[in-house]
Amino acid sequence: IMVVQWILEAVKWRFLVSKIERISLARAVQAVLAGITGSSFLPNRTGEFLGRIYMLKRAGRIQGTLVTLVGSMSQLLVTVAAGSAALAFFLPAAFPTQPFGHGYLYFSVTIPAVMLSLLMLVLYFRVSLLGVAFERLFRKRFRPVRRFLAVLNRYRQRELAAVLLLSLARYALFTAQFQLLLRLFGVMIPYPQAMMLIALVYFIMAIIPTVALTELGVRGSVAVYIFGLWMEATAGPAGSGAAVFAASTLLWFINIGIPALLGIPFVFRLQFFRKPAP
Repeated sequence: IMVVQWILEAVKWRFLVSKIERISLARAVQAVLAGITGSSFLPNRTGEFLGRIYMLKRAGRIQGTLVTLVGSMSQLLVTVAAGSAALAFFLPAAFPTQPFGHGYLYFSVTIPAVMLSLLMLVLYFRVSLLGVAFERLFRKRFRPVRRFLAVLNRYRQRELAAVLLLSLARYALFTAQFQLLLRLFGVMIPYPQAMMLIALVYFIMAIIPTVALTELGVRGSVAVYIFGLWMEATAGPAGSGAAVFAASTLLWFINIGIPALLGIPFVFRLQFFRKPAP
């Protein structure tokens, strides 16, 4: 599953970057792996941008960054939308007698989350609005930037929808991984409830600033807390916090640790490290 989901990410990035440069699928996979390696040292996976754009030979760095940003935005949109829906179902179950489970406090939490999802959806399918925002913000200084932002106008809504579907497929794969690992460690939660809890964990992780190396402990702690709240409130199936932490940790090693090691050789092939020809 790890191999399939990272190949999907490479296919998605290759499709997006085809607007500025044609690359092979093998090179796209190398760029994705190099990006994972780079993200191990920078917050919230920002290293993925460096690992990918410096794999490009002819396209401009700024355009490559903007194209990569579109792909990251599509994945974040899926994560936030799924997490918002999970939040709406989780709060009443975890806090049945608390204000978080019903009433005004419940809606004050869920409505902003849903509104954020809708706002991201609109911005994603109208990504060219970023150019309008920059023009109004910088005005006279915008002209040098305009030629870089023009790449965002090259994507049709049908193409953006295809990218979003690829992101959704990736999301389905790594949530399925988490569910399988939970069962491996004896946490027998029914599939719908497990998907709700996993979606909420990924949602929280998306809004917490972390570096990939520290994400290992943070993700495990978040997972233990969320699963613990649900089990305590619903008298759910037996499953210790240690088992949840073990599943989350192993998932990190599978999806981040192993690809980061595989990406090390490609990092030193990036144009960023190459010396100019004499």
